[in-house]
Amino acid sequence: MRGLGLARNEDAAEAEDADLLRAHAAGDAQAFARLYDRYDRACFRFISRLLGPAHREAAEDLHQETWIAVSRNAAGFDPAKASFAAWLYTVARRKAFDHFRRQKVAVLASVFDPQGEEAMLVPDPGQTPLEQVQTREQAAEIVAVEALPLEQRGVFVMFADGGLSLEEIAETTSVAVETVKSRLRYARAKLRRALAGERRVHA
Repeated sequence: MRGLGLARNEDAAEAEDADLLRAHAAGDAQAFARLYDRYDRACFRFISRLLGPAHREAAEDLHQETWIAVSRNAAGFDPAKASFAAWLYTVARRKAFDHFRRQKVAVLASVFDPQGEEAMLVPDPGQTPLEQVQTREQAAEIVAVEALPLEQRGVFVMFADGGLSLEEIAETTSVAVETVKSRLRYARAKLRRALAGERRVHA
């Protein structure tokens, strides 16, 4: 349960985001710039990690498309239904899935893994080099996250990097909160195993 002070701070931030988006819809260019500065790095990281290494070259274009869509649809945002962050990730996730469909990457909705995960990407051959990282463990974490099944990867990044609540992720991905919890639990377990294996190899 969130502390009262933290809850108030988060509520105030959400209200400010909604005010900025309304101001942008009314023609205030500076309001949109403030929103962009606040969320663009987290949004780009989400898109890049969701795409995975084989499609990372598309991240910049999809990031731009996401913010264009946000700008064009600002008047339709309803803060009573979702926070701005959750709405932003919904748009970004949709752009990533649209990219997969255009590239004819198969998302196998009927294939289940032993943990009950219902959507996995068919891997593309070849991987682009990892972005520069400071340590071997950071590199291993990036590889481990990108090896997760698509839906587990998205939930983990939204929770760990984006700071979305379980309820917001459920709204973003159109699934039940219990499904979000399950995906996050399996993602964390797989990451722990992968990173533990990396440490043993280099011990």
